[in-house]
This record gives sequence, C-alpha cells and structure tokens, in this order.
Amino acid sequence: MSNDKDTFNVADLTSALNEDNRADLVNALKSKIQSLAGQHSDILESLSPNVRKRVEVLREIQGQHDELEAKFFEERAALEAKYQKLYQPLYTKRYEIVNGTTEVEEGAVKETAPDNEEDQEKGVPAFWLTAMKNNEVLAEEISERDEGALKYLKDIKWSRIENPKGFKLDFFFDTNPYFTNSVLTKTYHMIDEDEPILEKAIGTEIQWHPGKCLTQKILKKKPKKGSKNAKPITKTENCESFFNFFNPPQVPEDDEDIDEDVAEELQNQMEQDYDIGSTIRDKIIPHAVSWFTGEAIQGDEFGDLEDDEDDEDIEEDDDEDEEDDDDDDDDDDDEEESKTKKKHLRRVEEHNLVMASRVSDLQSASSSRSIYAECHLCS
Repeated sequence: MSNDKDTFNVADLTSALNEDNRADLVNALKSKIQSLAGQHSDILESLSPNVRKRVEVLREIQGQHDELEAKFFEERAALEAKYQKLYQPLYTKRYEIVNGTTEVEEGAVKETAPDNEEDQEKGVPAFWLTAMKNNEVLAEEISERDEGALKYLKDIKWSRIENPKGFKLDFFFDTNPYFTNSVLTKTYHMIDEDEPILEKAIGTEIQWHPGKCLTQKILKKKPKKGSKNAKPITKTENCESFFNFFNPPQVPEDDEDIDEDVAEELQNQMEQDYDIGSTIRDKIIPHAVSWFTGEAIQGDEFGDLEDDEDDEDIEEDDDEDEEDDDDDDDDDDDEEESKTKKKHLRRVEEHNLVMASRVSDLQSASSSRSIYAECHLCS
C-alpha cells in the first residue's frame, strides 16, 4: 500500500515528532517538505519564471508560518501541563468525596470517622457510571451487564506520554467480583498529537474471575432429539461491552495485502476507539460532576444542534445546485429553513424542561454533590 516515491516514511516522521527540541522538529519538517518538493519539481517547472518566483516567496512565508506553529504547539503543551498540575488538588478532593473518605458538612470537608455505621451510605454511589451513561458516546458502549462492574469504578485519570507521543487513561477499581485488576489502562500512541493521527492503541488484559467475563457470553443449545449426547451444547461468543475498550483494534504489521473493505472497517473501528478515549479525557474527567448531575448534557446537545443545522445547510446547498436557479426555489428554501429552526427550538425547549426536572431531583437528593468547581482478552 505504500510507495517510497510519493509518501512519508512514517517511522522517520514519528521519530522526528518525538524530539523535545523544537528546532530539530522544524528542521525535520523542512527537510521532508524539501524532499517532497524535489519529487514533485515538475509542478514548479511547469510554471512561468515570474509565477515560479512568486511561489518560491510563498514557500518562504509558509516556512515562517510553520516555525510559529511549532512554537505555538510547544507553548500550548507547556500551558496545558501547568494547568494539569493546578487541577490535581481539585481532582483529589473530588475523589475523596465521591469515595467517602471525606464527608461534606455545612460547606466544610472533614475526614470520615472510622467508627461510622457500616450501613451508612458513603460517598456518591455509581458516580462514574452515571457520569459516563449521561454522555451519548459512552452510553452506546455501556451494556446493562457492564453496569454492575462499573459501579466499582473509583476514579479515572489521564496523563500525557512523551516517548512515543500520546496519552493514557487509568481506570481505578475497587475490589470487585468481576476481575482482579485494580487498574485498567488504555494507552494511545500518536503519530501527530495535534491533528490527531493515531498510530495504535494498547489496553490492559483483563483478568476475569471465572464465569464473570463481560466481553463474552455463553450460549447453551439443547441437543437434537435422538442425539446420543444428552448434554447441552455450549458455545462462547464475543458480545458488546464497554470493557472491549481495553482490547482495541490492531493494525497488522504487514498491511499490504489487506482487503480494501477490511481496511476501511479497521479505520472506522480505530476512529471510534479514539473518539471514546478522547471523550473520556476531554469531557468526562474534567467535568465529571456536571455529567453526573446531567447539566453537561444540555451544553453538549446545543453543540449537536448547531452541527445538525450546519449539515442541513450543506444539504440544502447541494439540492439548490441540482435544481433550476429560479426565484421559486429560493422561497421554498427560506420556508424550509424556517421550519427547521422552529423544529430545533421545540427540541431545545423540551430538553430544557426535562433537564430542569432531572437536575433538581439529583441536587435535592444530596447537596454534597455540588462541587462543580472541583473539578483484550479474557483468560
């Protein structure tokens, strides 16, 4: 599938992006761009001398832009690292309250006394499960069978990795009857963090307790009448589960013989896998309390509504290109656009009513939850 004359050497590019020195990164990119320019010099040669001179100046401008962009990425990474450190004390307080190691009393946080009654409800039960189920992307991945195990989820953290570039997610679990792992990790290796371009993902192998595997199900089939074997026939099948997240799709080492349809399916699976991981990193972890109460749903759906309107606008533009350019068409489009906006307004109003009732119920149940500033295989 690769062609040495026309494509990047991925290994070289990955190595360059792993360098900490910005100057080395810029030089590597410049060298690669120049080599590509040499391969496609026929484009420049086809231009007139005056136009070619202008393009050369434009290339110099592009080089200056790339240097500034590399500096931007460097400073942005430093700024993100700074604020990640500032967030940590808030995440620690959130962890302590959620898991009942500290108690909230009249606005103050105090340590939980060890002699509390055992039957007293501690912390915020099913905090992370509820937060994830309120997110549309994650809700599709969580099966009813998964919920029992996810109730033991105590915390989720993420961190950057430098060699190779990427990030990892750590899921911390209390002792549970499903698996022995106390931490399940998902690591993403990126070719380019800022695009982003995913190279591969690695997940923890889950050590399931016997008969507790959630990524497989056992099917029992009665033997046919008259069969000598009277025992039921058992068959194990893979099934949908959030915990498949820790057994991500893998790119074969030799990808030259991959069927086009198989390659497309693999790409879709990797994109979906990254979407789940980035959703947990960018939405769930920093705003877990708002996802738990349901407040984050409203803001997220407003964004979806805007995307829907953009998609509909594009579809309308395509329809106009296919139709005759007369005045009647413009009137029809205006009327359709008006109907679409009214439809969206109705959806927003209905959603607001539902969410207002839902958040009110959750907040009245436990005022201590209002801490919005604090922020693959089976054995």
